[in-house]
Amino acid sequence: MALMRYLLLLWIATHMLLAERKPTYLLLWFDTEDYVEPAADDAAKRIADDLTNLGVRATFKIVGEKARVLESRGRMDVIRSLSRHEIGYHSNFHSIQPTGSVYLRTLGMLDGADEFFRREASGAGDLRRIFGVTPSCYGQPGSSWGPQSTIALRRMRIPIYLDEGSHVGFNGRPFWFGGLFHIFNMGPRSFRADLNDPSKNPAIYRRIAELAAEGGVISTYYHPTEFVTTEFWDGANFSKGESRPREQWQRPKGRTSSDAERAFGILREYVQQAKRVSGVQFVTAQDLLLLVRGPMPISREQAVAHLRQGINYLESAEGSWSAAELLTAALNMAPGYVDGPVERRPTTYKGAAFPRWLWERGVADAKDYIERYHRLPGAVFMGVDSLSLADFAATLAHASGTGPVTLHQGQLLFEQHVATDPEKTFNWAIHPAGFRAPELLELARLQAWTLKPAVFK
Repeated sequence: MALMRYLLLLWIATHMLLAERKPTYLLLWFDTEDYVEPAADDAAKRIADDLTNLGVRATFKIVGEKARVLESRGRMDVIRSLSRHEIGYHSNFHSIQPTGSVYLRTLGMLDGADEFFRREASGAGDLRRIFGVTPSCYGQPGSSWGPQSTIALRRMRIPIYLDEGSHVGFNGRPFWFGGLFHIFNMGPRSFRADLNDPSKNPAIYRRIAELAAEGGVISTYYHPTEFVTTEFWDGANFSKGESRPREQWQRPKGRTSSDAERAFGILREYVQQAKRVSGVQFVTAQDLLLLVRGPMPISREQAVAHLRQGINYLESAEGSWSAAELLTAALNMAPGYVDGPVERRPTTYKGAAFPRWLWERGVADAKDYIERYHRLPGAVFMGVDSLSLADFAATLAHASGTGPVTLHQGQLLFEQHVATDPEKTFNWAIHPAGFRAPELLELARLQAWTLKPAVFK
C-alpha cells in the first residue's frame, strides 16, 4: 500500500513538472540560394526528402533566381520535394549588385520601401507561381538589410521576417518590428551542428537539452549548398562588390561525395538528437506565428503610467505593446498598427509650458496626422514651433488638469535594441570593402517605436 502511494505521488509530481515546463520550439530553416552550382539543386532535394522521412517540416527560404533556374533546368523533382515544406523568400537575386543595403542606404523610409518593392516583389511572385504558395517569410541576403523592407513586405502579404543579423534584436527572443513578426538576432539561441568538425556536436546536443529546460525558441539554419561545396557560390563570383557577366561565373569548389554524405548524416543526427529531447517541438516560421499572442487592448491610464517612466515598450503577463501603441492609446485613439516616423526633428519651442489651447490644438493635429498616414509624425507643431516626438510623448504622459501644460523631455529607451556600429553590422563578403550604412541604422531607430517582444500563448 505504501509503495502504491509512493508511485502515485511520484506520477503526480512528474506530470505537474511536465505541465509547468514551457515548450521549446526548434525552427529549422534553409537559405536556398545557390543558382550557380547544379549540385546544390540535388542537395536541396536530398535535405527536403530526408526531413520528410524524419517527420520534420522545415522552412526553405528560396531566392527568386534559384526558383527560376530550377524551373529552367526542369527540376520539378526538386520543386516537389521542397513543396512538402514551408516556402519562404530570400530576395530576388541575392548577391548580384546592387544588394539591398547598397540600394537602400541613400533612400528614406517611404521611397526605400517603393524601391525594395520594385526590385524584390517579382521574385516573390515567381515563387508564388512556381511553388503555388505565397512565401511565409522573408530574410535578407547576408547582412544586406534595410528597415524599409518591412513596409514593402507587408504589401507583398509576407508577415514574417526570418533570418540572422545584429541590426535590431530583442535579447535572443522573437519580436515585432515594423509590423512584422521577427525571428531574428537570436543570439545564443541560434546554433547548429557543425558540418566540418563532428567532435563539436555532442556539446551542441547538450545545449539543446539545456535550453529545453527553459523553453522558448531555438533557431537553426543551413544552406543546401554547404553540403556539397567547400566555398559559397557568391564568394566565388561577387566578392567585395564585384560584378561579372553570367558567362564568366565560376562554380564553387565542391566536396567529395563521401564528405557530402557525411554532412547529410550530421544534419540527420542533429534532428534525431533534438527529437529525443523532451519538450522539443519542430516548427516552421508560420507555425511559430500562430503560437504568438495577438494585439491586446490597453487603457489610456495604463499607457500614460508607463510612458511617464520612459518611452519604451511594455510587456506584462497579458501581452506586449510597442511605444507607438502606447502613444496612440495615450491619445485615446482606436487600437491599430502605425509605423514609426520617417524623420527625426528637434524641439524648437523655447518656453517651459504651453497654453492649454495651443497644446490641445497640437494634440488634435498629431492625431489627424496619424489617422491619415498610419505612421507617427517626426515632430508635432505648436504654432510655428515644434516638439520632437519624444518630447511630445513625454509631455502628453504628464499633461493633466486644465491649466498650462509643462514641457517634458522624453528619453527613447527602445533605441538600445538597434545596433550602433554602421560598419560591423553590415560586414559581408559581398558588400564593397569598408561598406557602411549608418543611415539605415538611423531609420531603424525611428522604426523602433514599433518594437515589442513577442508573447506566446
